[in-house]
Amino acid sequence: MDHEKINKTDLLAIERTKLANERTFLAYFRTCIVFLSSGFAILKIDMLHNLILLAYFFIIIAFLVMLIGIVRFFHVKTKINKYYH
Repeated sequence: MDHEKINKTDLLAIERTKLANERTFLAYFRTCIVFLSSGFAILKIDMLHNLILLAYFFIIIAFLVMLIGIVRFFHVKTKINKYYH
């Protein structure tokens, strides 16, 4: 689509959709950081040595959440660009 053919309301809607995609990515990123920091905190605290499997589980989940977030971000970004350009 040409930008000349799209009215101002539609352009603003496209921008809101792009910003929503970025906010969603940041939510995935924050979730990743929480899991990662929780996992490392459990590993560092000696009193929680019996929860070491949980710590590794949190670390693995953190990387999976980040991977899903990245894949989803670029997939949605591609669909937005393809549909409106």
